[in-house]
Amino acid sequence: FLGVMPAYSAADDVLTTKLVTFYEHKKDSSVPSHQATVLLFDPRNGSLKAVLDGSVITAKRTAAVSAIATKLLMPAFAEVLCILGAGVQAYSHYDIFTELFTFKEVRIWNRTKEKAVKFANSVNGPVRVCSSAQEAVTGADVIITVTMATTPILFGDWVKPGAHINAVGASRPDWRELDDELMKNSVLFVDSREAALTESGDVILSGAEIFAELGEVVKGTKPALPEKTTVFKSLGMAVEDTVAAKFVYDSWSAGN
Repeated sequence: FLGVMPAYSAADDVLTTKLVTFYEHKKDSSVPSHQATVLLFDPRNGSLKAVLDGSVITAKRTAAVSAIATKLLMPAFAEVLCILGAGVQAYSHYDIFTELFTFKEVRIWNRTKEKAVKFANSVNGPVRVCSSAQEAVTGADVIITVTMATTPILFGDWVKPGAHINAVGASRPDWRELDDELMKNSVLFVDSREAALTESGDVILSGAEIFAELGEVVKGTKPALPEKTTVFKSLGMAVEDTVAAKFVYDSWSAGN
C-alpha cells in the first residue's frame, strides 16, 4: 500500500504530507513493513521547507499517543507491562513507557522467538521473553499489541480485569489483533471515530461500541474510567505527524 496523509494545523502554523509505504513481508525481512517520509511546507506560500524521516516520526508519535492514553486509562497500581510484537513500534513504545512509567516487570512475546530475544538483549532494562502470548498477557496491567497479525492474538479470557490495552496493529478493516470478547467487554477509546469505523477490523468486525475519542478524555468532556478494562485503538492521525514534524523542524532551526 501507498498512503498519503496530508494535514494542516492553523494553531501550529504548519502544513505537511506524510507518504508511507506498507508491505506485508511474508518472511522476516531487514526492511521494515512501514517506511515513511514527511514533507513540510510553508503554509503561507506552499514552498517545501524540509524532508524528514517519517519512519522515526511515526514510531515516536505513535508511542507518545499510546503513552498519553496509558497515563489516562491504566489502573492506579500498574506493575506489569506486556508487549506483543518485536518490531519498530515495540522499541519506540518500550523506550517511552519505561521513561514515563515505573513497571516492576516487562514481558515480550513475538511470533518468531528470535526477534523477541534480540529485543530483550537490545534494550536498556530487563525484559522477560515469553514462549506464548498467553504467558505474556496473564496478570499484565498494561498490554501493547504491535503485531502484523491478521487474526486475533489477544483474547479476552486472558486479560486481567481492569487492565489497559493499547492496540496499535491491525490497521486494515479485515485484520484483527483482539478477539470479540475483549472488544465487547472493554471500554473502547479511539484516536478517531471516523477512522476506526472504516479502517479498524477490531472495531468493525466485533461491532464494539466506541465510548470516546482520546481527545475527548484529554479535554475533559468524557471520563477516563481507569477502574475498567480499557482498550485504546490507535490508527494514527496525520495531524500527529504534522505537529511532530514542526517540533523537529523548529528544534533543528533553533540550532542552525
